[in-house]
Amino acid sequence: MHKHAKQRIKNFQPAAQHVQPWWFGEPAFKATGLYLRGLPKLTPTNKLTPPEKGTDSHKHWSAIHRAPPGKQRWQIRSKTFPGIARAMAEQWGDYATAQSLSA
Repeated sequence: MHKHAKQRIKNFQPAAQHVQPWWFGEPAFKATGLYLRGLPKLTPTNKLTPPEKGTDSHKHWSAIHRAPPGKQRWQIRSKTFPGIARAMAEQWGDYATAQSLSA
């Protein structure tokens, strides 16, 4: 989050964890901050090896950051990757079920 946005939020708390799509089998760079209230940290499920900087593959993985200005930029930059979503469902769904059964 940009420093000016942080300043505007009362009682700003930093994200408990930042994850990358490539930790979950998605060939992309895009840090996502997670605010884990009552949830364990997300565990990577299928880490890929990032390409070297300056290569065409690295540029492709950086497509979100390289998105041109325009009406769809916000949509491109707000993408949720299926690998991260799948890990959330599998890890946190089971966690929530276990918590409700133990209560």
